[in-house]
Amino acid sequence: MNPFWLVPQWPAPPSVRAVFTSRQGGVSAAPYDCLNLGDHVGDAAARVAANRAQLSSSIGARAVFLRQVHRAGVAELDVGTADGGQADACSTTRAALACTVMVADCLPVLLSRRDGARVAAAHAGWRGLAGVPALRTALPAERQAAGEPAFTDVLSAVLRSFTASAGVNTSCAATDLIAWLGPCIGPAAFEVGAEVRAAFMAQLAGADEWFQRTSAGKFRADLPGLARLRLRTLGMGDEQVYGNDSSPSWCTASDPSRFFSHRRDGAATGRMAACIWRV
Repeated sequence: MNPFWLVPQWPAPPSVRAVFTSRQGGVSAAPYDCLNLGDHVGDAAARVAANRAQLSSSIGARAVFLRQVHRAGVAELDVGTADGGQADACSTTRAALACTVMVADCLPVLLSRRDGARVAAAHAGWRGLAGVPALRTALPAERQAAGEPAFTDVLSAVLRSFTASAGVNTSCAATDLIAWLGPCIGPAAFEVGAEVRAAFMAQLAGADEWFQRTSAGKFRADLPGLARLRLRTLGMGDEQVYGNDSSPSWCTASDPSRFFSHRRDGAATGRMAACIWRV
């Protein structure tokens, strides 16, 4: 794989592989240079297709791309799954299918069972992570009747793809999982309004710790810290979560040579991908 791409350092089983791409290695021209994987940002379609083909060839698995909509849906990937499914997370038990999410400041979260039987990827922007009521995915009535909340956030939804599995890939507890947090906009660069803080405060106990008030009356939000808090409330211990620790080296907005950033560059910027797959 491209030496500029980031390979997670975490105790994944031998049957599980993962990668986070960077700007390097593709064929797109400025301002999408070079490995833009987003087909919705204004880049030439042929170049995006070539970049995606290069990614799949490099990892030896088919990267399945979603149409991400800042909601909590989880797509189950199978051999016939096409690109473009509307969801912000995906999960699979199949080999050679890469669960893939695109980011340019939002937080990518990769998850695996310790035995490698199922893997998943989630696109955790602040809306999906907070579970904002207007954007959350409504659960079917029968699941609500069984005691599940009417709405959920994206990490709760993707963990349910592990803990509610049935058949040959039996369900597992949150303690049987590991997670890796990839690069995202860091707390020094992610300034938000009071409404974002209020959304988290309403949905996630202890969220206030991850917001720092600025002199202008806004807040600097720590997305990786909030994700770790969310995973903790879902039953995953801190020792199960690896990767982004909120330090500057993980910040997409502060490293233009390596990362795309929507907050830094505006709409005319590319997308990176976080992929996880079984071999």
